[in-house]
Amino acid sequence: MIERQVVCADLSRSIDDLHRDGFRLEVIYPADEPHTALLSKGRESVRLTSRPDLPPLGEDLEPFVAEFAVTRSGASPGHGRAGMLYRDLIPGRLGGRYIASHIFIPQGGPVGDWVHFHRLVLQMIYVRRGWVRVVYEDQGEPFVMREGDLVLQPPEIRHRVLESSPGLEVIEISAPALHPTFAEHQLQLPNGYNPHRQFGRQRFLHHIAARSGWASVAGAEVQETQVSSASSGLADVRTMRRGEGSSIEFDPHRGELVFGFVLSGEARLEFGGEHHLRAADSFVIPPDESWSLSTMSPDFSLLHVATSMLD
Repeated sequence: MIERQVVCADLSRSIDDLHRDGFRLEVIYPADEPHTALLSKGRESVRLTSRPDLPPLGEDLEPFVAEFAVTRSGASPGHGRAGMLYRDLIPGRLGGRYIASHIFIPQGGPVGDWVHFHRLVLQMIYVRRGWVRVVYEDQGEPFVMREGDLVLQPPEIRHRVLESSPGLEVIEISAPALHPTFAEHQLQLPNGYNPHRQFGRQRFLHHIAARSGWASVAGAEVQETQVSSASSGLADVRTMRRGEGSSIEFDPHRGELVFGFVLSGEARLEFGGEHHLRAADSFVIPPDESWSLSTMSPDFSLLHVATSMLD
C-alpha cells in the first residue's frame, strides 16, 4: 500500500474531490468537526488532514481527569460527520476520557450516512426530540427511535442512520473522547437477527420509553434502563423527572463520569454553590462527591448517566 498525506483547508471538500477520482472513505475522525480522514483506491491511500499539528490517533484510553463543569445551552453547534450538527457538552473532555454531544438534524429527511462502526469502549445515544430511523448489525429490520428512547451501541457494531424528523435532537456520550469512525464496505444492513450476540462483552440495547414504567425514588420519578446489564456494568442511564418533592439528594458516585442533561424545565444544582439550570444545560460532577437538585419546576426532567472505572 502506497500512502501519502495531503494537508487541506476544507476536509469535506477534499473528500468529495477524491471521491470523484475513484477513492473511497475508510476512516474519519473525530465525529464532531472532523479534521482527518483516510481514503483508498486500489493500492493507493491518502491521509487527508486539516490539522497536521495534531499527533496520530492513539489506541489507549487517556487517564480520567475529574472536574466540575456546567455547560450552558445556546452555543452554536459545529458541523460534524454526515452533515449533522454537534454541540460540545463536556468541553474539557475529562482528560480525553469522555465526549458528550448534543446532536441536531434541523431539516430532517434522508441522512447522508453510510454503514460504519466506531472503535471505542462505550457509546450511547438518547433521543431528546423528534424521531430517527436507524439500522444495526444483527438487530433485524430498521426501526424508529422516539423521544426518551436510547440505544447502547456496543464497540464495533455496524450501523447506519437512515432518516430523521425535522428538528431531531439526540444526546450522544462516548468514551474515549477521540475515536475513529470506520466505513464498512462489505456488510449490508439489515443482515438478520441475533439479539444475544456480544460485542466486546456488551450487547446491543434498544430502550423504548413508551414501554417502560416510572418509579418513585427519593422525591423524584425515575425511568430505569437496562444499560448496566447490557454494558457489563460500565454505565447506568436513567431518565428522571420531578415527583412529589421539589429536591433530590444524590450520594457520592464510586466510579468516573457523573453527567446530567436537562431535558426540560428548570432546577437549581447545588454543588460548591448554587447553579441555575435551564433546558439543554448540562453538567458534570466529580466522583466521590454528593450533590443535589432543588427548586425543580413542575416540567423538570433530566437525563442522568454514570459510569464505572473504564480501565
